[in-house]
Amino acid sequence: MSTTSTGIRVAEVGDIEDGEALKVPAETTGHDDAIAVFHDGGAYYALDDTCSHGQASLSDGWIEDGEVECPLHSARFCLKSGEPQCMPATIAARTHQVEVRDGDVWLHPGQEADA
Repeated sequence: MSTTSTGIRVAEVGDIEDGEALKVPAETTGHDDAIAVFHDGGAYYALDDTCSHGQASLSDGWIEDGEVECPLHSARFCLKSGEPQCMPATIAARTHQVEVRDGDVWLHPGQEADA
C-alpha cells in the first residue's frame, strides 16, 4: 500500500476478488477504525470495518447484491450508503470514497462516498 495526498493505494484492480473485501488497518489510514474495501459486482466500496451494532469485522462478512452481512449478528449494510438494511443494526456504517485510477484501487479515508 502506498500513501499520497490523493489517497492510499490499497490494491491493484483484480487483487480483491469479486465478493471479497480487504481490511486496511487504522495505522495505515490514519482513521479511528480500520476500513474495509469491498469489491461487489465490479465496483469498489469502503465502510468502517467495525459493525455499528457489535464489535465484529465487516471485512469478514458475506458480500452479495450490494450489501455486506455482519458475521456476528447478521445485520446487513448497504455498500453504497452504509445504511443498515435489517435489525439488529440501526446505525449506519461510515462510508469512504474509493476510486479506480490507472489500474489501482485508491482509498480516501474520511471522504464520504457518493451514495
